[in-house]
Amino acid sequence: MAAADNILIIINTGPDKRNNHYAAYNMAWVIRRYYKAKKVTIMYGPQAIAMTKKGNLASFVITPQLKKLTADQFDGLKAEKLPDHLEQLARFEKDKMDIDIVSCGTFHVVEGFAKEIDDRSNIEDFIDPIKWPDACKLMLEADKILYY
Repeated sequence: MAAADNILIIINTGPDKRNNHYAAYNMAWVIRRYYKAKKVTIMYGPQAIAMTKKGNLASFVITPQLKKLTADQFDGLKAEKLPDHLEQLARFEKDKMDIDIVSCGTFHVVEGFAKEIDDRSNIEDFIDPIKWPDACKLMLEADKILYY
């Protein structure tokens, strides 16, 4: 099956939609590993910006039941090897799978946890704040956009 080369996954839901966040991160690694997309980017939209704050993704625990449900869908994947929360999963994807994780820095300022767009002091270190032109470029250059 042919897959798109450049995938953009937009998460635009807050902490009340935990399953959207888990699904988005899982889609990212599945697309990268099993469908060999050359570029996979996760972008936090304006309604999800709170999730970029330090510690918020770590609060999304991946239960043993969810790990087992996930692992059982892939040959060779073991539930006990899966991360315990979304921050660990995000770090793995960024560091080991070369998946970009970004958010529109404008909304960090609007929501009051950044003084300027490039201010990284209150967001996770693996999330890159981007400006409007960069966000537009990601959307326009993506072969496919998935929305959560």
